[in-house]
Amino acid sequence: MTGADDLEAVEATEGFDAFYRREYQRVVRLAFTLTGRRDVAEELAQEGFLACHRRWDRIAGYDDPAAWVRRVVTNRCISSGRRHVTELRLIARLSRERPAPPRLTGDADRFLDAVRRLPRRQAQVVALTYIDDLDVRGIAAILGIGEESVRTHLRRGRAAVAARLGGTDDD
Repeated sequence: MTGADDLEAVEATEGFDAFYRREYQRVVRLAFTLTGRRDVAEELAQEGFLACHRRWDRIAGYDDPAAWVRRVVTNRCISSGRRHVTELRLIARLSRERPAPPRLTGDADRFLDAVRRLPRRQAQVVALTYIDDLDVRGIAAILGIGEESVRTHLRRGRAAVAARLGGTDDD
């Protein structure tokens, strides 16, 4: 870059900074009016100004750079609204499609209750072993602990569950 190029870059940046300070609150108000949420409005305004900043050397020459930012932000508000509606529809559909909880026999219900009463790590290891049918290596990877720790928690958990159910850990 030559010295003249550096000067033009500084002037363009200073021009954008002044533009941003002048227009930001107005654009946020516009986005808030369209979205009804302050946090979303600020995020969309920031995205719009970021897009403007990236193209400032071109947009600065427009007759009305503020109109460009407002158009970008209003388009993003519409897209955000569409995403929100789609998410709500999906959530509603998924909540209707929720599978019924499994029916448990008395023994299974007692077993799960005994597992829930275990210390956290033992409960995790027992559940991953008997509910997800994972091996020691897989459980160690999921929990981020050593395989020997998994074996220890499993042995202690089995013993505690067996004691609560009135059996032995071999049952």
